Amino acid sequence: MISDYQQRLREQFLSVSAIAPPAPWRRVLDRRTPVGGLLGIGFALAPDDGRDLVMVVSVDGHGLFDAVTGEKIARDRDPDPESSTPDSVPDLSCPGLGPIAGTRVRIAGLFGGGLHTTTEDGWTLGVVSPEWPHDRVLLSTDGGIPHNGPHGESWWHIFDSDYSELRAAGFSPSGRARPSTRRPVRPARDT
Repeated sequence: MISDYQQRLREQFLSVSAIAPPAPWRRVLDRRTPVGGLLGIGFALAPDDGRDLVMVVSVDGHGLFDAVTGEKIARDRDPDPESSTPDSVPDLSCPGLGPIAGTRVRIAGLFGGGLHTTTEDGWTLGVVSPEWPHDRVLLSTDGGIPHNGPHGESWWHIFDSDYSELRAAGFSPSGRARPSTRRPVRPARDT
C-alpha cells in the first residue's frame, strides 16, 4: 500500500512524457547505437586534454567513447576473461583501454556501483519507477527534488526505459557528461 503523497508523485511522473533535455544538455547517440548485453558504464578522463570519456562494458567486450561527440575511441572485443567484468574485483572496476590503458575504471551497472547524481552547478539526476519495472530518468536544475515546479521548466523527464532494463544513470565526475544507459550510450552535455 502506498501513501496519498506517493500516489500523487506516481501520478505526476506518469502524466508527463519524456522530452529533450534542456540546454546545455544534448543527445549524442540515439537508440540505433546498440550495445548488446550491456553490463555497465564508467567515466575516465582523456590523459591528453582531460575531456570526459565513457567506458562501456558488455558481454561483447569493452568500448571507449568521447562523452561529448560520441566518437568511438577504442574497442576491445576480447578482453582478458579474468578482469573483463567489474564483479571480478571489489571496487567494480575494469582495465582501461586505448588512451586510458594501464588505469582502472570503476563501472556502474548490473553488478552495482553508482555514478554521480549531482553537479557542482546544481543539476540533479534521479531515477523513479512509477510503472515498475520501467524506470524514468529525471533531470532537475534547482539541485533539489526533481519534481518541484513545472515539468519542462525546473525538471525534465528525459528518458524512459520502456523496452529494456536501465543499467546506470549519472553524471561524469566533472559534471560535463551524463549518460543514462540501458543499451545505447545516451546524452552528453556540451562543453
